[in-house]
Amino acid sequence: MGRGDLTNGQWARLEPLLPTGIKSGRPQVWTRRQLIDGIRWRTRTGAPWRDVPERYG
Repeated sequence: MGRGDLTNGQWARLEPLLPTGIKSGRPQVWTRRQLIDGIRWRTRTGAPWRDVPERYG
């Protein structure tokens, strides 16, 4: 878990607010939590998308 990642408590509050995924198309590779943490990392650091760490997908 990275320094700015959501805590388990924060994720428990946020997850029910997200729309449920549709199960058609390609299989999901990364968890929704990884994607949210990656978006938060990118906006916090201002780094380009290509520099987002692999742990975020």
